[in-house]
Parts: sequence; structure tokens; C-alpha cells
Amino acid sequence: MKNDILAKIIYRMDTCEEKKKLLLEMIAYATIDGQLSKKGYDFLFLIANELNFEKGGFIDLLGQELPSLSGNMKLIRIKQFYKLVVFFQNDGVLYKQDPELIIHIAISMGLDIEAIKVLLKKVKNSPNSVISDDVLLNIFQDE
Repeated sequence: MKNDILAKIIYRMDTCEEKKKLLLEMIAYATIDGQLSKKGYDFLFLIANELNFEKGGFIDLLGQELPSLSGNMKLIRIKQFYKLVVFFQNDGVLYKQDPELIIHIAISMGLDIEAIKVLLKKVKNSPNSVISDDVLLNIFQDE
């Protein structure tokens, strides 16, 4: 029984750290010349709420050193969206969260609607599999 409780605590810590890392990446992506626009702040705050961050926790993230984002910016946006979908998925149920919210977030990130639908279908049909970067890029390049 103690091992089950410890495993749950460790899982929650990992998930919390992953959520924190994702939000930091998204903040870094949305920050231009050291500034985060009001629209960007509101959007990221909405995502933080959906990931169960309290306002104080989100504000603390804004003061932290942001990761550098090198490489393909389109792939970074796609991977961030994919991570959000995975976080929103709970016990294999992708649509526990409002599906319109998921699509709104993707559109706000500048992603193609048809590709979003393909990705959501792929995640829904294989909730326990990991989608590689190449497959993610192919989904969004095909649409």
C-alpha cells in the first residue's frame, strides 16, 4: 500500500514538472523582446488554469528564467500542442476537457484545423502511444 501511495506521489511530481516545463516553453515562445503581450498572458493563463496551476504558481513561472527555443519553431508549436493534448487526456479519455477549448488553443497557436483533427483522432485511437516528431510534422505538413 505504501508503494502505491509513493508511486502516485512520484507520478504527480513528474506530471507537475512536465506541466511546468511545458508552460515555461510556451511562455518563452510567446515572449518577444522580453515582453509578454496581454493577449499572450491571457492565453497562457487559460492554459495554466486548465493544467490546474494556481494564479500564484503561474505568476511565479513568469519570473523564472525561460528556456532557449532553438530549432524548428513550427515543430516546437506542434510538440507543445501535442503535450497539451496528452495532459488533457485523463485515463484514456481525450475529451474530458471541452473539445472546443482544445481546438481554440491550437488555432491560437497558429496550427491548421484539419491537422488538429487528424492529430486528435490519432491520439484518441491510440491513447497510450507516443507520436514521434517526424509523424507530428507529417500530420501538419500533409494538411
